[in-house]
Amino acid sequence: MPSSRSPSEMSLGLSVPDECERESNIEWQLATGPEILDVVTMHPGQLKVGLDTVRELVDEQFPQWCSLPIDQVAVAGTVNALFRIGEHLGARFPLAPADLETTRRRLETEAGAARELLGRTRFPTPEPVAVGEPAAGYPLPWSVQTWLPGTTASHADPGDSVAFAHDLAEFIRGVRAIDTDGRTFSGSSRGGNLRDHDEWMQICFRNSKHLLDVPRLRRLWGAFRDLPPSPSVQVMTHGDLIPGNVLVSDGRLAGVIDVAADLGNSPLSITETPQLIAGVGCR
Repeated sequence: MPSSRSPSEMSLGLSVPDECERESNIEWQLATGPEILDVVTMHPGQLKVGLDTVRELVDEQFPQWCSLPIDQVAVAGTVNALFRIGEHLGARFPLAPADLETTRRRLETEAGAARELLGRTRFPTPEPVAVGEPAAGYPLPWSVQTWLPGTTASHADPGDSVAFAHDLAEFIRGVRAIDTDGRTFSGSSRGGNLRDHDEWMQICFRNSKHLLDVPRLRRLWGAFRDLPPSPSVQVMTHGDLIPGNVLVSDGRLAGVIDVAADLGNSPLSITETPQLIAGVGCR
């Protein structure tokens, strides 16, 4: 059942028109109209959310944005449907059915991680703006954050850019320098001892032999997993540093999204990055 809670919002001083007249002069390539973009089904009972639903949710819960255009964004991710609200905001709608309060806690945790990372490196990351409530046939809480310009590395391959490789290394160092405030790795999600992931990596290698250069990836994995752990040191990691979460502009790192940070004592996030910089030679 829809929640009776009111949507929550943090004011960012965003300037929007007062009248609810929807603009249409947008320049980015997005879906328009009431249809739902084709999304790969990854979850049993996967939720569907279209433009009409999002328009209704935004207008009813955040009327200050009712004049802004809303467009669905075609993304490769399988966790959220993404919609752009005007030029400066993005809304994320979870696709997997889940308990309402569990979803709310997850969104609050993600927002906390995003606030903690904000401004801690020189690279832009999204700022949490609001949490919306279930309504209009959509059964879960959903989130709004600032929109970052740039193209994902999935579509703008930075593999030949040495400058991008240095940018990415700087970002990782910056995240790992954030104070853990006494928190420790829980043993779940990404992080911890790389050797604990050997079994899963072998499955990935077997299933990827017709898609990727598996012998090279095995050598990389072997080198990473044999690195000595930092002695009794817990550090922050991004947790999902893959091409779809990295923004590129002119061959440089322009921003990082999906910033639910994890704690761990090994650079597991770095094991995600060779696919971003595989074309960069040793210099």
